[in-house]
Amino acid sequence: MRDRFTVVGRATGCHLFEGDGTRPIHEENVRVRYTPERVEFPEEIGAWRRSIEAEEERKEASGLPHRWNNERFAVDRVVVTRTHLAEEPVFSLSLRDADYFDFLTTSLNLERQQENGLTLRKQYLEDRDPAEAPAWMNCSFGVNVALETGKDGRILFSRRSAQVAGPNSARWNSSANEGLAREHDLPKDGSPVRLHAVARRALYEELAVHRTDKLGLELLGFGLDLVNHQWAGFFRAVLPDLDEPTLRLRWTRGATDKWEHDRFEFVDADPESVLGFIADKPEDRWTPCAPALFYLALVRGAVERGNGDPSGRFEVEQAEQSVMSARGL
Repeated sequence: MRDRFTVVGRATGCHLFEGDGTRPIHEENVRVRYTPERVEFPEEIGAWRRSIEAEEERKEASGLPHRWNNERFAVDRVVVTRTHLAEEPVFSLSLRDADYFDFLTTSLNLERQQENGLTLRKQYLEDRDPAEAPAWMNCSFGVNVALETGKDGRILFSRRSAQVAGPNSARWNSSANEGLAREHDLPKDGSPVRLHAVARRALYEELAVHRTDKLGLELLGFGLDLVNHQWAGFFRAVLPDLDEPTLRLRWTRGATDKWEHDRFEFVDADPESVLGFIADKPEDRWTPCAPALFYLALVRGAVERGNGDPSGRFEVEQAEQSVMSARGL
């Protein structure tokens, strides 16, 4: 029911819900509403969750590797509108309470047959619009960041560590990404969740980008991972005063979540180099939404070089055609 973002001849597992990279979604136009009420599973699905919780508790008690639970959010509703005069995009996100075991309950069982004979994927994601799935199917919202070093004009690709649980382990991904978590992202003063603040947290925890570093941060769009059914926000971050050697040196001195990635690749930030890197990696070694994120970042860079002219996006399309022609795609 939802089209799939296509790049270098590959149809990815990502639906681009909002944004084309030509203009950012301003922070004041991102409206996050939170209802402190927990998602409720149907009785059968709730039993699956209890089984997951019991198994992880058993492994923990036995001193075995296990997944730990943490408080997260479920996506209740996503609405995109426009401002009255300038017609700028306005994104409204409604959240409620969930946790990591809630997320595992659905993400690990999308192909599991229910008593009615249907899988979760078939019933909620294929027979109806996946963007309208019930909240208990939406226990993950991730912020994904494409990072560019302004000093040497490089863009960063990160490969998820095999130690990270889930279907995206050992795959090439965004520069940094974080799932919304109540402990970290729900302000104690009662103010709304801020997706830009989550993006900054991702940069700090995974890439050691500190609040004192000069940073240009723009929200470019939103996507829906149709393979794993996860919502994603797409950010472009530019560090004008940093370069690859500086960041790599920082990583040797430690980062909060250094273990989440096992490899980094910096690529020249021009469209042909970035799209060539995407094309040269096997298709199944990419997370579903990473190629869409980097494409939007390329478009935004091209539009900026063209003094804001949205037709700059065609520079990226031309580079894509060149990459495909050179590789016979």
